[in-house]
Amino acid sequence: MFRLLKALPLTSAIAALSLFIGCGSGNNAQIRIINTIPDAEGALDVDVNGNKITGSTPVQFGTIFPAATSSATYASVPSGSDTIAAYVSGTTVNPLNLGTTNLSASTEYTVVLQGNAATPNTPSVLTDNNTAPTTNTLEYRVIYSSPWLSRNVGPVDVYIIPTGNALPTNPSIPGLTFGQGIYVQSLPYTAGNTYTVVVTAHLNTNSVYVNQSYPSGNGSITTLVLVDEPGGASFDTVPLAFSDLQ
Repeated sequence: MFRLLKALPLTSAIAALSLFIGCGSGNNAQIRIINTIPDAEGALDVDVNGNKITGSTPVQFGTIFPAATSSATYASVPSGSDTIAAYVSGTTVNPLNLGTTNLSASTEYTVVLQGNAATPNTPSVLTDNNTAPTTNTLEYRVIYSSPWLSRNVGPVDVYIIPTGNALPTNPSIPGLTFGQGIYVQSLPYTAGNTYTVVVTAHLNTNSVYVNQSYPSGNGSITTLVLVDEPGGASFDTVPLAFSDLQ
């Protein structure tokens, strides 16, 4: 980081340092960005209060910034009232997402760039909870960010069950709507077992849109994002998966 700053003009270095000074600053919020806009004409640059925080690494569809590691990684931005804008990389007009939100200091957020390019949207800003689960449990969070599913299906029910089990009467997340992200906490951990995530139309278990299994790491937190196929013509039956805590 500091080698990079030496190569920048002083004003640019100060701006970059203010955006990425790390999680220890009590005056900053922490954000990460997921690009779920399926029909954008290229990767996206993201500005916060007019400052491009993505630098030379625009956010490709289906990816997260900063790049994911074994646990969630964040960029520091000023707390308070922040305007977030996403543009096709290399442009600064016609934002695909634009919105102003209040970000609290020392708080971690996932900003989901969402919707279709033809109908610019407000990004979804979700508060993260990366506190380690209790002993021998794990957590999932499911974020609904599929324009196709929203248009054609509406709310969905999410079931998170041990692999091989039948669907229970009650879903883990009933009636999830576009732009929402909800945690399912305190799922029991058993060595060698996996969990299956099933997404159906709300109140209709005959209309299944996702049926995917995931490893169940002890003490893990995993974010799953419902998205479209690239281009947006159909729904992707395999959600994006990001490790928030291993």
